[in-house]
Amino acid sequence: MPIVQIQLLEGRTDEQKENIIAKVTESLVEAAEVSPEQVRVIITEILPKHWGVAGKSKK
Repeated sequence: MPIVQIQLLEGRTDEQKENIIAKVTESLVEAAEVSPEQVRVIITEILPKHWGVAGKSKK
């Protein structure tokens, strides 16, 4: 059972997140030769102030 964890900065719409889940699932169904029911996608949203790049937060 493939499990995919995706971390994103907060701010995407529910529709965008649903699209991400659908596309990732489609890709794994094809690449791993599994059924869609076997795929798990977990999206974790992170506050920009909790996301650091080059020593600075993305706030």
